[in-house]
Amino acid sequence: MTATSRLALGFAAGFLSHVIFQGALGTALHAAGVNPSLPWSLAPVPPLGVPHTLNLGFWDGLWGIAYALLEPRLTARTGRLPGGLVFGAAALLVDWFVVLPLKGFGVGGGFHPAALPVEFAYAATFGASMALLYHAGLRLAERPVPR
Repeated sequence: MTATSRLALGFAAGFLSHVIFQGALGTALHAAGVNPSLPWSLAPVPPLGVPHTLNLGFWDGLWGIAYALLEPRLTARTGRLPGGLVFGAAALLVDWFVVLPLKGFGVGGGFHPAALPVEFAYAATFGASMALLYHAGLRLAERPVPR
């Protein structure tokens, strides 16, 4: 498999992880009364007016590209699923200590104790499902084409 194909697969795994698995978690949390709103939103995000869900999916796709670059080392050191969980935790830490302060929300968005388990659940869901989708895509790509 070419490097470009691996990166495209990483993007797809990250995007689909957000839309499918994090969306399912958000829906379950909404049904349980933990999340006040449904996870999918078509509200436009400035400055381009892209729907919120697609915007988050795009950024998770970029995280998927980063995962594709780091996957051989992560999988070799920790295994497939634990490597995905470690990567999901790293993405959460970058969100807390880089993205939220840049947006003016402060480190960790204030670290509200009630929100921490939900944030950990989203990060674990993202990392694990992205790793599984990525490896499933690799296995499909490596299968011989029937004649």
